[in-house]
This record gives sequence, structure tokens and C-alpha cells, in this order.
Amino acid sequence: MVRDDLYITVPSFFKCPISLDVMKSPVSLCTGVTYDRSSIQRWLDSGNNTCPATMQVLQSKEFIPNRTLQRLIQIWSDSSRNHRVDSADSPPHSAPSPEQLQDLIKDLDRNGESFSKIICFARESEENRKFLARMDGFIVTLAEFLGNAGDGKCWSFDFLEKVVLVLDLVLGKVVDDEQVTNSMLKTDRNCLASLLLVLQQGSTESRIASARVLGAIANDAESKLMIADKEGVLSELLKLIAPEKDPELIEAGLSSLIRISMPRRVKARLVHLGTIKSLAKLISASNPSVSVTEKALKLLETVSSCKEGRSEMCEDVACVAAIVHKVFKVSSAATEHAVTILWSLCYLFRDQRAQDAVAQANGLTKILLLMQSNCSPSVRQMSADLLKIFRINSKSCLASYDTKTTHIMPF
Repeated sequence: MVRDDLYITVPSFFKCPISLDVMKSPVSLCTGVTYDRSSIQRWLDSGNNTCPATMQVLQSKEFIPNRTLQRLIQIWSDSSRNHRVDSADSPPHSAPSPEQLQDLIKDLDRNGESFSKIICFARESEENRKFLARMDGFIVTLAEFLGNAGDGKCWSFDFLEKVVLVLDLVLGKVVDDEQVTNSMLKTDRNCLASLLLVLQQGSTESRIASARVLGAIANDAESKLMIADKEGVLSELLKLIAPEKDPELIEAGLSSLIRISMPRRVKARLVHLGTIKSLAKLISASNPSVSVTEKALKLLETVSSCKEGRSEMCEDVACVAAIVHKVFKVSSAATEHAVTILWSLCYLFRDQRAQDAVAQANGLTKILLLMQSNCSPSVRQMSADLLKIFRINSKSCLASYDTKTTHIMPF
């Protein structure tokens, strides 16, 4: 039996100011006040030309559906139907409205409670994340919190993790990438120290977020170098891509490394840190996801463009064999990355060790099959170039093969 004194407290901002009932179709007037559509329509149809709540004269009688509030009311309603409270003071848990959110942001503190509500709001929808990203000064405020934490002024690691989680949710929706980079890197704030700390000590979720944030702020050559030059960042990101790690963690680490690794100096440093062996181990693991394999091959392709990377790769026969194995096995994108690496090693830079490794891994068969497949023009051309290299090898059965032939007969 349900006690008579049990009831659900309705959040005030869910109620229409006219009817005082929960709004079914909330709409906003030009004054910014939200009403239930049926109530405000009756008010306007009665000849009124003012906002009922503020009594301001309406410059326009048109109203805009408040989709965010409608979604929050729906979530609250669904939760209320399945939620029994024990007292009148126990409102159901829900994300804050945009209006409440602005008040939360003004009163952000270091206990993490406000950030928990903001995270709840951001996770509700892409529209909510865009709302936060467009809010004046919000990204700068987050950068200030992050920088202060890096200077040792934040005593709560939980608070720091929440800041990073919010950044991860909204940075992808920011239009001005330059503003983000300037706020977090090109100031006296110590944001990188905080992101590094989360990478080292955070939960899996916050480490994923930290890696994503690092990738998101690497928007130009200067920012990439600043991130790579921060002692410990590259090595911590490399720790994320071990095969035994969480797949989402691996993917976040790979994505960040790909973004950061474009400058030649960074590529050389990654090679020195053992990136090639780590990537070879990753693509050789049993059943890595398509996305992880594609990103691992993309990063291998990136480091193969520097002398140090090519040298390390050519000395590692197992690495070359693993790359050959991924041709045709994963996806068209993975095949293109793999062929580009082999083309760079064997054709562009004519490394005999790489050529031998490809031949030993049955790479010629893969190349011949590619020539007959519906591959992209660039892959077809690189395959033809590779066949030319092996054609001039007197030990190869392709010595008499004409690379202009479009159909390969079986031997």
C-alpha cells in the first residue's frame, strides 16, 4: 500500500507561469519567458499584447518551441512514473534547465557538485553540449579551473576529473578552435600539468577524456609541439595503447597521438619512445576493433614519413609482416594506410630489408590481388609501383610481369 503523504515535488521551472501545471509544449516569447503553448495562446487570443510574467509589451507575438526544456520535462516525467519517494522533500534527479545551468556556472565551486550537474546536462544531448560551448566565457572558466589545478591550487582530484570530463563533452562543439587553444595553452595557465595528472592517476573514463582533450587542443604546429614538449605526456599516451587496455582508452590514445604527431620533431621522439613496437604489438593482437586497427596503421604511416621511423620499421620484420597481414583483412581505410606504409618503405625509399620482409610475408600475393580489386586509384597506383620494384628482382617470379596489365592470370 502506498502512503497518502508520498508525492513528487514538481520543479518550479517545469510549471507554466499561467496555469501552474507541468508544461506539455513549452514555448518561449521574445521576452525569454517560457509558457505552455495552450496557455499563452489563449492569453494572446484574448487580445493581450504583454508578457504575463513581466507585463512587458511584446514586440512580437511569435513564440519559439523550447525543445531543451521539453526534453527535460519528458525525462523527469518518465523518471517520476518509476520513482517512489519517501518524503515531500525528495525531488527526482534530473538535468538542470539552461536557466538553472547559467546560475550553476556563476557559482561553480571546488566540491564538484555543480560540475556533476553540468555533466548530467551535457550528456543529455548534442544540443545541450552546443549550448554550453556557445556560452560566453564558459571555456575560459574551465581553462582557469584546469590551470589552477595544475599549479597545485586544487585539493580535490575528483573535482579536477570532473572539469576534464566537461571539457571533453563540449570542446567538440566549439566553433572557434583558436580560442580554445589560446585559452588552454598560450597563456600562463598550467593546463597541461592537470591533463597529465589525470592521464597518470585518473579513472578510465577521465583518462579517456584527458586524451581526447589533448587531441582537441592540438590545432596548429605550435600547439602540437607544446603538448609534445610537456615531459611525460607522450609516454603516458603511449601507455594507453597497450592491447590489454580498454578499447575506448586505446582509441582515445591513438586519436590524440595522431593529432599531435604531425611535426617531424614529434615523430622522431615517438620513435625513440618505442611507438613502433607498441603499434606492431597492437595490430598483431587478437581481434582488435576496426577503428583501433585503422588508427594504429594511420599512426604507423605518420611515423614512417621520418627517417627514424623508417629505419626502426625496417629493422622490425614482425612489424612489416603485421602491416602486410592487415591488407584486405580489415577495411578499405586500413588497406590504404598499410599499402602507403609499404610503398614508402619499399618504393619511395627502396629499403632492401623492407622489400625482403614484404616478400617473406607473402606481400606480393596481396599486391597482385589489390591490382584486381576495386581499390581506390591511389592504392592501385602504389600497388603498381610496388610491383615494379619486385619485378626487377631476379629472384621474384614477377620478373617477366608487365605492370600495365589490368588482369592477373593465376600462375
